[in-house]
Amino acid sequence: MERLQRVLAAHGVASRRKAEELITAGRVTVDGQVVRELGVRVDPQRQEIRVDGKRLRPERRRYIMLNKPPGYITTVSDERGRRTVMDLVQVPERVVPAGRLDRPTAGLLLLTNDGELLFRITHPRYELEKEYEVLVDGHPPPAVLDQLRRGVTVDGERVVPDQVRPLRIEEAGTVLRIVIHEGRNRIVRRMMERVGYPVLKLTRTRVGPIHVRGVPLGAWRDLTPGEVTQLLEAVGLDPASAGRPLPEPGRRSAPGGRRGEERRSGPARRGDRRGGPETGPRERFGRGRGGERGARRPPGRGDRRPGGGRQDDRGERGGPPA
Repeated sequence: MERLQRVLAAHGVASRRKAEELITAGRVTVDGQVVRELGVRVDPQRQEIRVDGKRLRPERRRYIMLNKPPGYITTVSDERGRRTVMDLVQVPERVVPAGRLDRPTAGLLLLTNDGELLFRITHPRYELEKEYEVLVDGHPPPAVLDQLRRGVTVDGERVVPDQVRPLRIEEAGTVLRIVIHEGRNRIVRRMMERVGYPVLKLTRTRVGPIHVRGVPLGAWRDLTPGEVTQLLEAVGLDPASAGRPLPEPGRRSAPGGRRGEERRSGPARRGDRRGGPETGPRERFGRGRGGERGARRPPGRGDRRPGGGRQDDRGERGGPPA
C-alpha cells in the first residue's frame, strides 16, 4: 500500500505537491469515493483510482531476477551515492527488491511491483527457503557440520538451518550449501563465525523455487510465466484468482546493465546430519497461509522439516540483509 499522492506522482499525473492539491480539491476518487484526505494509502493494482474521472492505468506486474554482484547496496536509492541494485535494473515499472543481500554478498535477488508477493516473500509466516553457497575459511570437520545442523546460538537466539551440506574443497577453503529461513542480519556469516569458520564468499543461489542458474553476474531477466506461477504458489497465492497478469517472457539484460531463542513456531529441530547427498523427495519450497501447498521441488533433494522460521531477508519492505 502506498500513499495516494505518491501513486499519482509515480504515474505521471502531477508532481507530488500538485497531486496533493488535486486530492484536497476533491478531484480524485478511489473505488468511486472522493478522497480529500492526504496520506490515504491505496493499492493501485487492486483499486480503481480516477483523477477528474479518468482512470489511472495500473502498471503491468513485473517479476525480475537479478544476479547481484558484490559491491551493490540493496535499496532503491542511496543518499550517500553508493551503487544500488537499481543501477543494474532500470525498467519503467516501479519494482523494488524483495528482501536484501548485504553489500559483499552476491547472487539471486528478486524484484517486483507485486505488493502482496513482496509481503509474502519477506514474511516468516510463509517459510520460503533461501539457499546459499558459502565459501568458508578452512575445512570444517564432520563434527562442526553436525553442530551446525543441530543448531547454533547467535546473540542468544537458536538458529537451525534446514540443510548444511559440503559441496567441494577449494584452495581457499570449503564450499558449503546452507538452506535457511532465518531472518536476522547477516545470519549465515554470523553462524559460521560462531563455529570458527568465517565466510570468505557468500552467494545466494535460490529463493523458494527460483534458481539463479543461467543468469550471469550483474545481469537480470524477467521470470518466465511458469516461474511466476511456481513462486506465487510457493507463498500460497493462486495465480488464476489473484488477478495477476503473467509477464511477457524473454526480457533480460546484459551484465552491468543500466536479527535469544530459536525463531521458529515450534521447538528446535535437529538438522540433517548427513554430510553427503540426501535421499527422499522434498515436499515444497514454502507453505502459504494456513499451510497451503507450495510449488513442488525438483527431485533428488533432501527432505524438508516442517516448522516455522523467519525469513532471511525482509528488504526494501523492511528487515536485515543476508
